[in-house]
Amino acid sequence: MKRLASAAVLLPLLILFILKSPPVWFDILIAVVAAIGLDEFYRMTLPERRSEGWSAAVVGALALFTIPFADGMLSLFALTAAVLGFSLVGLFRLKDIAQAASESAFIFMGFLYVPLLLAHLILLRVEPHGVAWIFLMMVIVMSGDSAAYYVGSSFGRTKLYPAVSPKKSVEGSLGGLAGSVIGALVFRALFFAELTIVDAVAVALLCGVLGQLGDLFESLIKRSCGVKDSGTLIPGHGGILDRLDSILFAAPAVFYYAYFVFAG
Repeated sequence: MKRLASAAVLLPLLILFILKSPPVWFDILIAVVAAIGLDEFYRMTLPERRSEGWSAAVVGALALFTIPFADGMLSLFALTAAVLGFSLVGLFRLKDIAQAASESAFIFMGFLYVPLLLAHLILLRVEPHGVAWIFLMMVIVMSGDSAAYYVGSSFGRTKLYPAVSPKKSVEGSLGGLAGSVIGALVFRALFFAELTIVDAVAVALLCGVLGQLGDLFESLIKRSCGVKDSGTLIPGHGGILDRLDSILFAAPAVFYYAYFVFAG
């Protein structure tokens, strides 16, 4: 329910920004979101290494911003430089050798989890019908969240994965998938006529499943780190990662479907 409340506040501004802003401003937005999300990730996983965590968040966001330039080679260079640089940081700023491997692994995991996955939103934006694809993904995730909440609250009996998320149920998960499919079909009928019904259902199921898994994965990280929310950026609703967990997993799926499968 928290996700729905925060979405109701931020969604109109986000829609206007995606529709009206030039691609470079969209890239900047995603880079800023990545920096905040990375900082939250490192606050959870490396609370004692704040200087390294903050620096890695900035570097990860800058690497993400380079995607539109030099046919991707600049991004490859930036990511390579980040990996080499923070490997040396781990080597020469050693504090506890017993923790050195896990600390370095968390730094690199952050690069993969946030900037790498969010990069697909930037790539998707410049695809044919890119804006429509982004809105379709948002509708699939949000309608799935809504349906999962109400179906789970009303009919949830069978626990889905209690060790990670005790409140989620199998019934809610199935209801969420149904909601994702309905949302995709409605969006296709109103705004995305180039999409076939088969495409809409396929993307809804793919995006719906991965979105739910992304939600569970972020819950796993928070439980492992012993925190309730990823951050406090949105009072009463947690942090950026709490709002992006489904999008992080769904965005690559939508991009690769649009790039490799869609022929509209």
